[in-house]
Amino acid sequence: MSDTPSTIQASTGTGPAKGFGWEDSAELHKCEDGGGLFHRFKTIRRGTVAELIRFVLGMPEDRQDDYAIQKDGDHTMRIGEIRRLSRRADFPLA
Repeated sequence: MSDTPSTIQASTGTGPAKGFGWEDSAELHKCEDGGGLFHRFKTIRRGTVAELIRFVLGMPEDRQDDYAIQKDGDHTMRIGEIRRLSRRADFPLA
């Protein structure tokens, strides 16, 4: 079941942040050249957000920027955000 909202829930400064939907379904897209960031996306695979983050970061570093993760319905993550999410203390390692 998907968390709502599906983006990182902000903390008000009192208490810990509520977390992130690591188990939400997502798609990995190959970003093709020729017209900007959203010109054409080609779906490569599906999985959870955490699985796809691990997959992208397992690629050679010079190829990682060619991919984006589309969290079901509402959010596209490029490599900068993917790397930041992987460094979070609550990121599931396996």
